[in-house]
Amino acid sequence: MKNSQNKIAIAQTNTIIGNIEYNKNKAIENIKKAIENNMDLIVFPELYLVGNPVGNIIERYSFISNQIQEAINEIKEYSSEIEILIGYIDKNNISSIAYLKNNEINKIIKKDDFSDRKISINNTNYEILIGEELFLEKTLNSNIDAIICPSSFISRLNSEQKIHNAIISNIQKNNIDFIYVNQIGANDELVFNGFSRIYNKNSKITACAKNFEEDLLFIDFNPTNTIDFIEELTIPIQENFSLDYKNDLKRTYNSLVLSIKDYFSKNGFKRAVLGLSGGLDSTICAVLLADALGSENVLGISMPSKLTSPESKNDAKELAQNLKINFIETPIKDMQDILGEKFNKNFKEISNFWENESHQSYTQDNIQARTRATIIWGVANEYSKALPIATSDKSEAYMGYATINGDMSGGFAPILDVVKTKLFALANWMNENRPNKNAIPKSIILKRPGAELAINPETGKTLLAEEALMPYEFLDEVIWRIENFNQSIDNMMKFEFLYEKKNILDKETKKAWLEKFFRRLNTALYKWHIVPPSPIIDSKSINSIEFKQAITSNINYSK
Repeated sequence: MKNSQNKIAIAQTNTIIGNIEYNKNKAIENIKKAIENNMDLIVFPELYLVGNPVGNIIERYSFISNQIQEAINEIKEYSSEIEILIGYIDKNNISSIAYLKNNEINKIIKKDDFSDRKISINNTNYEILIGEELFLEKTLNSNIDAIICPSSFISRLNSEQKIHNAIISNIQKNNIDFIYVNQIGANDELVFNGFSRIYNKNSKITACAKNFEEDLLFIDFNPTNTIDFIEELTIPIQENFSLDYKNDLKRTYNSLVLSIKDYFSKNGFKRAVLGLSGGLDSTICAVLLADALGSENVLGISMPSKLTSPESKNDAKELAQNLKINFIETPIKDMQDILGEKFNKNFKEISNFWENESHQSYTQDNIQARTRATIIWGVANEYSKALPIATSDKSEAYMGYATINGDMSGGFAPILDVVKTKLFALANWMNENRPNKNAIPKSIILKRPGAELAINPETGKTLLAEEALMPYEFLDEVIWRIENFNQSIDNMMKFEFLYEKKNILDKETKKAWLEKFFRRLNTALYKWHIVPPSPIIDSKSINSIEFKQAITSNINYSK
C-alpha cells in the first residue's frame, strides 16, 4: 500500500433484525472503541443496521427506512474522528453501504451498481465490493490499492473454501490487499459465522477475526507476521460422498449451538423442553441445547410406551445425568390405551359410511408420537420462556419418516438439516471435543436407530428405522447426489454407491430402494412446508427458499 499507517477496525457484531436502535447503539459502542485506539476507518458488515434476512419489512413498514436514515445521521457525527463504512438497506430494498466522513454522508454505494466504488483514506485507494460481488472477480483500475468487502454470508458446507478461493482470485487478478468483513449471529434459519479477515497482495492472511463469535478487530497494513495455516480454509471441497465428516464437524457444531443460542435469546425464550428417547437424534439435540442454553435450562422427558426397551430408558436417564440437565420420566401407556380405544370405537362408526381402502395403518404409531408432543407442549406452556424442541433429522425428513404434530412438533428443530450418518460422526466428535467429554453413552451411538413405535412382523422385535426405510449409508448418499448433482434414478443407477463397495447389492434392490426414496419424497413434500424453523447447515437444505419444492409437484424422477 502507498501508506502503511492506515489503521482499520472490523466490527463483527451480532445484530437484531429490524431493531435499528439496538443495532445503531452497538455500532456507536464499537466506533468509540475504534476512536480510542486511533483507527482511521471502521467497517461494518453488509445490511448491518437492519439485519439479515431483511425479508419484506421495508415494504411492510415504511417507517423503518426513516429509522435507518436517522441512525445514519446520528452515526455520521462520529465521522470527524474516524471514517465509517456501514451496511444498511435503502427504501427501494437495495443493499447499500454508507461511507461517512467529516460528519457527512460522503458516498452511498449500492449493490450491483459499479459506477463509483472508490474511497480514499490517507492517499490509499479502496474499492468497495458488497457480498456476492466478490465472486465476479472484477478487474479494477490500476490506482486501487485494496478491496474492502462488507458481506453477509451464511455458514454452509464448503462456503468458507469458496469465499476464500474467490478472494484469492481477486487478489491475484488485481495485485491488491483484501479486507473481508462478514456478519456474525443467527437469525431464523440463517447462521452467520463472522470469520472476517485481511489478506495481503501475496494472498497471505495477516489478521483474522473470531469464528462464530463477536469480535472487534484492529489492524494496520504494516504486518510483520502472516497466518500460514487456518484449518477452516484448508479443507478440500468434497467431490465424492463419504462418511468421513471430520472436516466439517466443528463448523456444524458451532453453527447449531449459535443458532439455538440466538433463536432463544432474540425471541425471548430461555428454557428448552424435549423428549429424551435414548436415541441418537434426541441425544444430539440435548447436548446442543445444554451447550447453548446451560444445562439448568434444559428439561429432558423420557416418555416410554409399552414398546420402549429398558435399554432406551436407561440410556435417556444416563445421558441426562451426564449432561446435568433436568430430567423426568412419565410413561404414556395409559394415554396411549385410552386414545387407542377411542379411535377403535370411532373407526367402527365411520366404517358405516366410508370404505376403508386397503393400506398400512400408522394410527397407533402416531398416537405415541403425538401423545409425547402433547406432554412436551404442555410442560412448555406451563413454564415461562420455555420452548419445545422437534428432534427430526434430515435423512428421515426426506422420506417423511416423522410425525406431524408428533416428533416434528416443536418451536425449533436444531438438526433438521443434518443427515443421520453425520449425526453419528457428530456424536463421537462431541464426546471427544466438548469440555464434558464422553457425555453421550456409547450404547446410544452403537445401537441401530429405531423409533420403537411398532413391531416388525418378520422379526417379532420393534421395527428398526433402516428396516422401514433403507440403510442410512445408502439413503444419505441419495440425498447427497440430489443436492449436489440433481441426479435422477437413471443417473444414480450408473454410479457405484459407497454402500455397494462394502455390501452386495443387486441392481433390482438398488432400483427398488431408489424408487422407494423418491416415492416417499413426493409424499413428504407437504411436511417440509410445516416444519419448525431450523438452521441451514448443508450446501442445499430442504428448509431454504431456493430448494423448496411445490407440494403439488409430481415429478418423474426416473429420467
